[in-house]
Amino acid sequence: MTEASSVVVLDYGAGNVRSAVRALEEAGARVVLSADPRDVMDADGLVVPGVGAFAAVMEGLRAVDAPRLIDRRLSGGRPVLGICVGLQVMFDRGVEHGHESEGLAQWPGTVERLDAPVVPHMGWNEVRPPEGSVLFRGIEDERFYFVHSYGVREWEFDQSIEHMVPPGVTWSEHGAPFVAAVENGPLSATQFHPEKSSAAGIALLRNWLSTLPRTGRMAGRIPAPGSGVPA
Repeated sequence: MTEASSVVVLDYGAGNVRSAVRALEEAGARVVLSADPRDVMDADGLVVPGVGAFAAVMEGLRAVDAPRLIDRRLSGGRPVLGICVGLQVMFDRGVEHGHESEGLAQWPGTVERLDAPVVPHMGWNEVRPPEGSVLFRGIEDERFYFVHSYGVREWEFDQSIEHMVPPGVTWSEHGAPFVAAVENGPLSATQFHPEKSSAAGIALLRNWLSTLPRTGRMAGRIPAPGSGVPA
């Protein structure tokens, strides 16, 4: 029997991360909530959650040295999944209430207020994944749960670079189109909350888990699925 993938949900002070831990466990992963650099680097997969303001999330990430650790994981081809503001901070910058904050700059682009008559965008919505998407395999027509006022309205990545597979971008719409998910080698992210998206969200997490290596580096340091996470 193949050992379940080990996943660290990054513990940097973000709210409501327990639901992400539980959803990943339900999807079949061995999960721990941690900011220990050794755990962050050794896990088969790293999940970067995020709720609230872009600037506050970046402050929390810097406090646990996450920008450097995320860079190191990605440079070594180690998978990372961002959720909600965890997607937003992967871009160059965020603009909220006229204040601009630097992001992790994994992708070019700006996070800005949604162009919609009603904000926040809250509830279930359809998505338009690209052909060949791994995250949305078998769930292309499902709806997912969103809660956000800001998003990426323009995809600015230069996809004309020779010999490079362009990122797969999934779109949704609230007033105007916005980026709902990105798949880019070891880095994936969703603007919606898989952990709040019922069976479709669990299926998406399983799809992501299927891409992870099984390194065994976290053996003895992480609970088996369903055993719970210490408070």
